Amino acid sequence: MVGFLDFSLLRDFFSLLLLQVSMWGSDSFLVISPSEPIVAMLGMDTVLPCHVSPAMSAENMELRWFRSEFSEAVYVYQDGMEQVGEQLVDFKGRAELVKDYITEGRVSVRIYSLRVSDSGIYKCFFKKGSEFQEATLELKVIGLGSGPHVFMVGPEGTGIRLTCTGKRWFPQPEVQWKDAMGEKIPSLSEVETQDDDGLFQIEASLIVRDSSKREVSCSMKNPFFGQEQVETISIPESFFPRTSPWMTAFAVTFIILGIFLGAVVFLAWKERQEKKRTQEAQTEKEKESKDKGKTVNQTCSLAVNHLRKSLGEESNYINKTGEKNSLKQGLITQSEHKVTASFLRTTTFHCGMTYSPPPRPTFAVAVTLDPDTAHHNLILSENRKQVSLMGNAPQNCDASVHQGQGESETIFSVLGQNCFTTGRHYWEIEVNIGTEVGLEPRWAVGVCSDTAERDGWFVESPEKNFWVIAYNKGVLISCPESLSLRQHPQRIGVFLDLEDKDVSFYNMVDGSHIYSFTGITFYETLRPYLSLQCAGTYVTICSASDDTENYPESSPKTHLKSRDTGVAQEANPLLPS
Repeated sequence: MVGFLDFSLLRDFFSLLLLQVSMWGSDSFLVISPSEPIVAMLGMDTVLPCHVSPAMSAENMELRWFRSEFSEAVYVYQDGMEQVGEQLVDFKGRAELVKDYITEGRVSVRIYSLRVSDSGIYKCFFKKGSEFQEATLELKVIGLGSGPHVFMVGPEGTGIRLTCTGKRWFPQPEVQWKDAMGEKIPSLSEVETQDDDGLFQIEASLIVRDSSKREVSCSMKNPFFGQEQVETISIPESFFPRTSPWMTAFAVTFIILGIFLGAVVFLAWKERQEKKRTQEAQTEKEKESKDKGKTVNQTCSLAVNHLRKSLGEESNYINKTGEKNSLKQGLITQSEHKVTASFLRTTTFHCGMTYSPPPRPTFAVAVTLDPDTAHHNLILSENRKQVSLMGNAPQNCDASVHQGQGESETIFSVLGQNCFTTGRHYWEIEVNIGTEVGLEPRWAVGVCSDTAERDGWFVESPEKNFWVIAYNKGVLISCPESLSLRQHPQRIGVFLDLEDKDVSFYNMVDGSHIYSFTGITFYETLRPYLSLQCAGTYVTICSASDDTENYPESSPKTHLKSRDTGVAQEANPLLPS
């Protein structure tokens, strides 16, 4: 058996040797190209190599690299020089012959500044006299774009919608969601588009309904190159939708009312029976009534305790200021807090119990204005809580005209006395717009750096260390964009979060979110900032007691202060009690 194998190998060796000798004695040759695809980055350079076997000089050969058709020439070499007449327009000036080893039959075509359209199959063609051969090779151009970037869109149904986006990828990347344990989560939807350069834009969506999956990652992977990019997002537990407390309170109140109605019907029936019974029946009736009254009191007490527990948990939820955007969550649950409190007052009144309001969170700061930083045309109140413009001050209500025209083109501004370097801080500002005919008021509120330039006319933008929203000519703006609101706010909440590096603004009339500056890098001390144009408009910094509730001693009828909107409001959960 071993001898047979040795004979077979020897025979094959002599056959190859004879073939090689026959080729050396003639003009026959083979063209060899890479068997594996050539992978190159978008925008970079690459080479398409080919060589002849056996090795021989290719200086006097006709060499051609082309796409699917012979006439679609990428590069042509003939008569010892480049021939551009047949070359495709897309490759003119981008292709050259690398002929350092042309005497050995090894040549390449270098393509510069690779494009998406360069991907595909190529052929290299070698011709010597009447003999010619060709070989096929494949080029794969890949682009590792930007991203992925993961965003939390907001609550949807019983979960939180997340979006993962990526731009300028080629080919289309593979998108994969995973939880903190590395388990794959299927995408809800994936949308991909291609721009004019043929690069892919990807947007994948996911709804997280399991509150235990608070850390989710999105990865994008190039299927050719294998390189993967990942971004992870953490979802605060408080962002997951919860069952509204007022629904429980509503159901408990109906149960209590049903019990009372049943008791009234039962007592009326018993009263009719009393006329027909003897003294013994009357005694028995009184005993039963006493037992029923005890049951009602126990049920009422349980209901009140349940309401107080619900309201207490809601207050604790509102008071979680450590989580990002917790201020906005507090505004959202404010209406639920009011409904539960109203049911609790009604229930305790009917049960003959004393109503005690739950404690409220405290994280507001008392802001006062610094007269040393106020423009001389501004008037500050004695308590430094209100600022207005002098009646004879130059009127400049058009923020679009700001080429040096003297004091009429000056922004009248003032800073707060407070200086912030760390922590979280919240305050409210109320704007009262003047009624002068023909004048459009302009004002701006927010924060700025302690060293920001405020002389003459200046731009209130983040690039100049100003993070503000401004009202100008009937439009609310926040550099660099205009804001579309249902109504222009009269009372504005400002939330400065130096730990999470953002500044947020809220409409305190309806509790809606206006705008947030996020991902800010604060290098200096920040202070509250106000500016005014046009007489008749004045701005007031609201004290913590401007919107509190006067709780009664033993009556369910509670007096509530009303804001300018004319709507009765519960105590603001964002202000200290």
